[in-house]
Amino acid sequence: MATTTPTGVRAHAMPKGAPEHAGGGHEREGGPGQAPMTHRQVMKALSGLLLGLFAALLSSTIVTNALPAVIKDLGGGQSAFTWVVTAALLSLTASVPIWGKLADLVDKKALVQMSLAIYIIGSVIAGLSQNPATLISARVVQGLGAGGLTALVQVITAAMISPRERGRYSGYTGATVAVATAAGPLLGGVITDTDWLGWRYCLLLGIPFALIALVVLQKTLHLPAALAERKVKVDWTGAFLITAAASLLLIWVTFAGDTYAWLSWQTYTMVGGTGLLALLFVLTEARAAEPVIPLRLFRNRTITLASLASLFVGVGMFCGTVFFSQYFQLARDESPTMSGVMTIPMIAGTFVSSTLSGRFITATGRWKGWLVSGGVFLTAGLGLLGLMRYDTPYWELALSMALLGTGVGMMMQNLVLSAQNQVGPADLGAASSVITFFRSLGGAVGVGVLGSLMAGRIAHYAADTVADLAPEARAAAARATGSGSLPDMHLLPAPVRTWLESAYGHGIADVFLYAAPCALLALLLCLFIKEVPLQTSVGPARPDEAQAA
Repeated sequence: MATTTPTGVRAHAMPKGAPEHAGGGHEREGGPGQAPMTHRQVMKALSGLLLGLFAALLSSTIVTNALPAVIKDLGGGQSAFTWVVTAALLSLTASVPIWGKLADLVDKKALVQMSLAIYIIGSVIAGLSQNPATLISARVVQGLGAGGLTALVQVITAAMISPRERGRYSGYTGATVAVATAAGPLLGGVITDTDWLGWRYCLLLGIPFALIALVVLQKTLHLPAALAERKVKVDWTGAFLITAAASLLLIWVTFAGDTYAWLSWQTYTMVGGTGLLALLFVLTEARAAEPVIPLRLFRNRTITLASLASLFVGVGMFCGTVFFSQYFQLARDESPTMSGVMTIPMIAGTFVSSTLSGRFITATGRWKGWLVSGGVFLTAGLGLLGLMRYDTPYWELALSMALLGTGVGMMMQNLVLSAQNQVGPADLGAASSVITFFRSLGGAVGVGVLGSLMAGRIAHYAADTVADLAPEARAAAARATGSGSLPDMHLLPAPVRTWLESAYGHGIADVFLYAAPCALLALLLCLFIKEVPLQTSVGPARPDEAQAA
């Protein structure tokens, strides 16, 4: 006889005396009245989710190695370069808490299908763009879809699988996120360098994956509306305020140091406006019947510390994927394809560490050690990358990138797991999206701030060494850097190219050096997280677990 469990998973009543794990060795414990799902059932449902997640996150990074060609073709400058990346991160970051809260109120399957449809629409518009403004607008739409998939995959996974077993499947999710985030630049470079394709296919590549994901999810994902007895009431005021606050903050960090000074009336206005919007958001959430981010979650020390740690992990995670493309293409004069190939050590480190840590967590139930070890690796990787120059031997770079990737893989999904383990089904969406929101916010703010600092450092090092050039070379250097667009390194005279590569190499290295303290803060925060045994069901959290500090 079919029943509906509190988590929204279809279950069948079992006869009295039936063994609790009658489904086989790959099953996990169910909540009250809920039969466990087999590993095969979980993987079928998870395959569609991960395919959609891969497509959405791929769009965030696949353009990084293609951006020099994209911006030149569309007639944009450095500002457009930054905004093509930041626009998607902005809408993804701002929408994650909203998607997460909606998942606690309405049908999760409909929501994930809606996010895939939004992503497909944005991708079509992006691929057909004829100017930077259209492309940036389309990237906002792509980011909205990606935000839904980022939040909903974690929520639906948590609704199907107990925290103890979830480590195993979180490893798959983490590996998917890692590969999509890190492999995007590689695919983007190959597509851009292929004459019969071109950069537009970078923006269209995710569409087939998203369409297949829609079909797979329709057939394999069977989740009745969770918590159907709850009245659907979305806190639109809170959703608007958090979106406005995040957007204003990201707009400020994107243009500060370029369009206006860091200390200027524009800065004071935007920072003050962000603070005011954030305060109004907190006051709204304290009174809302169904807040976007329930403030009571932050009474739990684990959730608070995991959120802050995710903020700083996001800085290191996106720092690697965004700035390596400029380093390899502008500081080492590599093609977009080779620029992607050279980041393989980071991809491999993230994939292996995410998968292995998930399996060990499922086998042992212990997870804090992976967080702490990941913080050590992430800090070491960023610190070593801060010492690189344009002529640093590649094996040194490969080692540093592998450390960076390993750290991200160990921390990213396991921070989500630590928060999910503290709540019951009613708050899974909110708790999961809070961690994802802070990670995305850290990445978006980090890219904006570090990108602005990078431009300043490159200009500083170029001006500091231009006197070493011969007079005729100085004239060529002025022409190469005076247009405001990205230079074609292979067209420059050898002395000028070396001078500019050195400036780019040193300036981009400073970005990683600035990001290293953020990783160290994430490590320190993880040290204070108390390890609570993972739940073995998807039912309500035990009181001692929910209140653990």
